[in-house]
Amino acid sequence: MGGRNYLIQARRSRICYAAVFILLLFVEIMIALYVHDSFVRPYLGDVLAVVVVYCFIRIFITGRVGVLPLGVFFFVACVEVMQYFRLAERLGIMGNRFFRILLGSVFDWKDIACYAVGCIMLVGWEYCCMFFNRN
Repeated sequence: MGGRNYLIQARRSRICYAAVFILLLFVEIMIALYVHDSFVRPYLGDVLAVVVVYCFIRIFITGRVGVLPLGVFFFVACVEVMQYFRLAERLGIMGNRFFRILLGSVFDWKDIACYAVGCIMLVGWEYCCMFFNRN
C-alpha cells in the first residue's frame, strides 16, 4: 500500500507543480509584454523566472530535491552570463522578440541577485513543505 500512496502523492505533486508552472509562466509573459516599470519587470520578474524554471523541473522530478534550487540558480546564472557574451546577438536571433525576451540581451549583476533571492525562497519553500509533511 505504501508504494501506491507514494505514486498518488507524486501524481498530485506533479499536477500541482504543472498548474503553478502554467500560472507563473502566464504571469511572466504578461510582465514581459505589458509591464514597463522600474521594479516589477526587472526585479520581481527575475525572481519569478527562477520559480518558473524550478516548477517546470519539479513536474518531472518528485520526492526529495536536495540541491535542485542550487542547480536552477546555476542554470539561470549561466543564461545571464551568456548575455554578457551577447550570445543572442552572435546567434543572430536579436530580431526575434520571443528569443530576445527568453534569453535576454543585457547582463546585469542585479539579475543574478534576484535569481539568488528566488532560489533562497525555493529553499525556504521546500523546507516548509518538508517540515509540514512529516509523518
